[in-house]
Amino acid sequence: MTQRALDSSGEQTPGPSRPTMIDAGAELDPVHPMEPPPARRPDGLSTAEVAERVARGEVNDVPVRSSRSITEIVRANVFTRFNLIIGVLWVIMLFVAPIQDSLFGFVIVANTGIGIIQEWRAKKTLDSLAVIGEAKPTVRRDGVAAEISTSEIVLGDLVELGPGDKVVVDGTVSEADSLEIDESLLTGEADPVIKRAGDPVMSGSFVVAGGGAFTATKVGREAYAAQLAEEASRFTLVHSELRSGISTILKYVTWMMVPTAIGLIISQLVVKDNNFKESVARTVGGIVPMIPEGLVLLTSVAFAIGVVRLGRKQCLVQELPAIEGLARVDVVCLDKTGTLTEGGMDVTEVRPLNGSDEAYVTQVLRTFGSSDPRPNASLQAIIDAYPAAGGDAESWTVTDAMPFSSARKYSGAAFTEADGTDSVWLLGAPDVLLSEGDATLTEIEQLNEQGLRVLLLARAEGSLDAPGAAAGAAPTALVVLEQRLRPDAGDTLAYFADQNVATKVISGDNAVSVGAVAGKLGLAGAENTLDARRLPTDPDEMATAMEENAVFGRVTPQQKRDMVAALQSRGHTVAMTGDGVNDVLALKDADIGVSMGSGSEATRAVAQIVLLNNSFATLPSVVAEGRRVIGNITRVATLFLTKTVYSVLLAILVVCFQVEYPFLPRHLTLLSTLTIGVPAFFLALAPNKERAQPHFVRRVMRYAIPSGVIAAAATFATYLVARHYYSGEGALEAETSAATLTLFLVSMWVLAIIARPYTWWRVGLVAAMGLGFLIVLVVPWLQDFFALKLVGAPMPWTAVGIAVAAAALLEFTWRWVGRRFGM
Repeated sequence: MTQRALDSSGEQTPGPSRPTMIDAGAELDPVHPMEPPPARRPDGLSTAEVAERVARGEVNDVPVRSSRSITEIVRANVFTRFNLIIGVLWVIMLFVAPIQDSLFGFVIVANTGIGIIQEWRAKKTLDSLAVIGEAKPTVRRDGVAAEISTSEIVLGDLVELGPGDKVVVDGTVSEADSLEIDESLLTGEADPVIKRAGDPVMSGSFVVAGGGAFTATKVGREAYAAQLAEEASRFTLVHSELRSGISTILKYVTWMMVPTAIGLIISQLVVKDNNFKESVARTVGGIVPMIPEGLVLLTSVAFAIGVVRLGRKQCLVQELPAIEGLARVDVVCLDKTGTLTEGGMDVTEVRPLNGSDEAYVTQVLRTFGSSDPRPNASLQAIIDAYPAAGGDAESWTVTDAMPFSSARKYSGAAFTEADGTDSVWLLGAPDVLLSEGDATLTEIEQLNEQGLRVLLLARAEGSLDAPGAAAGAAPTALVVLEQRLRPDAGDTLAYFADQNVATKVISGDNAVSVGAVAGKLGLAGAENTLDARRLPTDPDEMATAMEENAVFGRVTPQQKRDMVAALQSRGHTVAMTGDGVNDVLALKDADIGVSMGSGSEATRAVAQIVLLNNSFATLPSVVAEGRRVIGNITRVATLFLTKTVYSVLLAILVVCFQVEYPFLPRHLTLLSTLTIGVPAFFLALAPNKERAQPHFVRRVMRYAIPSGVIAAAATFATYLVARHYYSGEGALEAETSAATLTLFLVSMWVLAIIARPYTWWRVGLVAAMGLGFLIVLVVPWLQDFFALKLVGAPMPWTAVGIAVAAAALLEFTWRWVGRRFGM
C-alpha cells in the first residue's frame, strides 16, 4: 500500500485554493487530452535509457530563478529616472565648474554601486537557499526508488507520489492506490480528483490522499510546473506599501521639480546678469537637491540586507515585500502540528475498551502500521511502539485500506487475520467515531485536558467503502499519544505577546487537547477554546468568535480559509503558518504565508516565507527584520524629503525675489552627505522594534513638509540678512557661507530629532556629523575646496541665532504633529 493513513488532526487534506498563480493569458487547459499512456514500466527507466534521453535533451532542466539576474539588477539600479537627470547635470557641471561642484555625481555612482552589490549578495543568498528548499521527487529507475533533483527528471521517468507531494512535471498515472490529487491551483475547483491508471496529472497539482506513480510525458518548458515554480519563487521588489508610497512621493516631486527648475534656470541665466558658468553652477546647485534619489536606493539596500540577514538564519524570503508584510502583522494563526509541536509523537498508553483482549488489540495496531509504507506522525508512533514481528503476525494480511480524510476524520484498513477471519478497522477522532452521549468521551476529555492526543480504534461492521462506514463501529481501544513540544515555541509565543501580536492556534485536533498544549507553552488565553464545528458560518459572527477565542480545534481546511478572511474583514493583517497540504488554502489567502521547510511541496510553493530550519523560533527574527526595515525607512525618508521640500522652496523664493541662488552644488553635496546620506545609511540598518503603521506617505509628509518649510524660511532669512550685511568683492561667498551654516544647523536638528531615542552610537553619529562640518570650517584647504569661509563674527552668530529659533520651532511642530496625528 502507498497511501498515508490516518491522523485525527485533519492536517493532510486541502480544499479549494485560488488560482492566483496562473497566468490568465496562458493557453493551457489542465484537462486537455494527453497522448495515450505509455506501456506500464513498473521498474522505471534503465540507466541506459536515461542516458539516451539526456543526450536527446529530453530533460526537465528548466532554470527556476529565485532572484533577478545580474543584468536586471544592474539595469534596475542604474537606469532610473533620477539617475538620468543627475547624470545629465553631472556632465554639464564637469564642463563648466570645478570638480568639487561635481561631487554629487560621484556620490550617485558610489550609492548605485552599493545598491548593486547589496542586491547581488541578496541574490546569492536567495539562490543558495532555493537550492536547499528545492523539491526532491522520488523517481524509480532500474527498479530502485531514489530522490533526485527536479531538473534531473527525464521524459518517461516513473515518479512516485505520496500525500503532500507536488506533481513536478506533466504525466500519466501508471499506478494508483486511492490516489486523490488537488488541482485547485490549476482549475480553481475545490474538490480533490480521484486518479486511476491512465489518467493525466498536471504539474502544479499535489497529492492529498493515497499514493501511486506516474510516467512523465512532458518535461522542461513544455511542463506547466516550470511557469508555476518560477512564479511562486520569484524575487520581487514590487507590490509593497513602502515602495509604492515612495513611488507616489517621487511622482509628486517630479511635478514640483520641473516648473521650479525651469523658473530657476530662467532666473539665473536671463534675469540676473551673472557670469555664465557660475550661473549654470548655481542653477544645477538648485536642481540637484530637489531629487531624493538616495531614498529609492536606500530602500532597496535595506531590503536586500534584510534578505541576507534572514538567509543566515535559514529563512527563505520568496517575495521580498514579505519582510515588510510580516512587520505589519497583528494576528498570527498557528497550525499546532509542526509549529508548536515537533513532528514526532510517542504512544504513552493503549486502553482496551469493552473487555477487548490487549494482545489482540496490539496485533491489530501492528498490522495497521505495517499497511502504510509512508506513515504520518501518529501512525509512526504506533509503528515505533508496535513494530512488525514474525510468527503468527506474518499471517495477518491487509486486504484494503482507506486514506485519511479531513471530512471523515478517520482512516481505515481491512485485514484477513491468522484464522482466516475478515475484519474491518477504523482509526481516528474519538468524538467523530463515538456517539455523542458515549461515556468513553468523558474519559477522553480528561486525557485531552492533560494535552494528550487520543485516537480511537474501532471495529466496523461493513466494508470500508460502504456509506457511513463508521456508523455502529464497535469501540475497541484508545490509543493515547503524547506530542513532543518544540523547545523554542514558548519563547516565540511570549515574543508575540510582548509585541502585541495576537496568536490564534488553529488545528484539526480536539480543541481541549490543543488548548492544553498551548497552555503548557504559556499562550495567553489558551483556556478560551472553541470546537470549529460550533463556529458560526456568518462572517461577522465568525470574526467575533475569532477575536474572543485563542484556540480552535476540529478545523477543516475550508474553515481555515474562512477564519483568515473573517479576521481580515475586521482590519487585521494576518499571517498564517503551516506545513501540511490542508494549510494551502489559508496560506494563500493570508496576508503572509509562512511554511516550514519540511512541509509539503504545495505549502512551500504558495508561501512567501519558508523556514528551512523548520524552527518556529525564526519567525520573531523575520518580524523584527521587517519592523527594522519599515520603521527605519519611514524615519530616514523624512530626512530625504525635508531636503526636497526646502530645495524646492528655496528655488521658488530665489525666483520670486530675483536674487542669485545662494548655493553651489558642492555646498549641498556637503550638507546632504553629513545630514542625510551617511546618517541615513546607519539609521536605516539600526534595530527598530516599532510595529509598522499604515499610510506611509501621509506619515512621512506630516513631518517633512513643516520641517522643509522651516529650514527654507530660516535659510533664506539668513541669506537676505547677509545680503544687506555684506558688500563688495567676495560678498556672495560670505552670504553663501552664512546661509550654509544656518541650513546645516537646522538640518542637523532634524537629524537629531529623527535619531531619537538616543543610544550611545546615535549620539556619536550626530556628533560625528557636526564635527565633520566643523573641520570643513576650520581647515584652510577644506575652506577653499568647499568655498566656505565665515567672515566676521556678527553675521555667523546671527546665522546661529536664526538656526536656534528654527530648531525651537521644529521641536514644537514635531511634538504638535505627534500629539495631533500620532507618531
